[in-house]
Amino acid sequence: MAVLANVSEELAAIVADRGGSVVRVEARHRAPSSGVVWAADGVVLTADHAVEREEDIQIGVASGEVVSATLVGRDPTTDIAVLRAQAQRLVPAQWSDAGAAKVGHLVLALARPGKTVRARLGIISALGDAWRAPAGGEFDRYLETDVAMAFGFSGGLLLDATGNALGMNTAGLLRRTALAVPAATLRRVVEMLLAHGRVQRGYLGIGAHPVRLPGALRDQLGQRTGVIVISVEPKSPAEQAGIVLGDVLVAIAGAPVRHLDDVLSRLGPDSIGKPVVVKLVRGGEAKELSVSVSERTPG
Repeated sequence: MAVLANVSEELAAIVADRGGSVVRVEARHRAPSSGVVWAADGVVLTADHAVEREEDIQIGVASGEVVSATLVGRDPTTDIAVLRAQAQRLVPAQWSDAGAAKVGHLVLALARPGKTVRARLGIISALGDAWRAPAGGEFDRYLETDVAMAFGFSGGLLLDATGNALGMNTAGLLRRTALAVPAATLRRVVEMLLAHGRVQRGYLGIGAHPVRLPGALRDQLGQRTGVIVISVEPKSPAEQAGIVLGDVLVAIAGAPVRHLDDVLSRLGPDSIGKPVVVKLVRGGEAKELSVSVSERTPG
């Protein structure tokens, strides 16, 4: 019994200590959601799906004060939105990249949909490597918990048993699944939103579909599939480079292209405005073209 009492007190102490980094976000027509303090000067993260209006956003901080906030930027593909609250000397979360996290480890989910912090205890139910969400967002790690995501918990903080922040909770990425956007992904996306107001992604201007390669090409290239070009947008980087209907893309920048996700992952922010070598198969023969990648415009 003493052991359980000690654990209980330690968990309560973590909630009391880290709860100051969790805020209330009033940015939708229904009940408020939660957010996490990213920087002391008022930068706050929340779940993008919890931001239904971009004007008249209010933030309730740990002291009980309610302040106005503006939307800095949002990325629906990773369910991340960045707000700037009219507040100073906030308490940022203490992030961990979760390198030591294991399936079965205890976790605490913190939220503040009301005036006070709320907590739920759970475990890490699944961990995985880098993955791409159905909406297209790239995540440095798959982090799933068994925490029951009550209304208002999205946008809140996921802590390990030592109080370090593993990620931002969200129920908006996979249906009926409690996930946490890991710290490394938050860092990458937030820095981009703060710098540009959007997440920059490369653009070729093609429509494509996975296709199996013939036996001889499969052996020559060392891969079973590529993606066949089924459309090319006028004046796009692809058209200007000479890519045509029926071309089968098999590599971009030296990395194999086997699926549509591979095309998207090869067109990161670092590729924008630079020539990228695209290897393709045309008429049964492999050839290479240089494509100047442009930035995908919103919408």
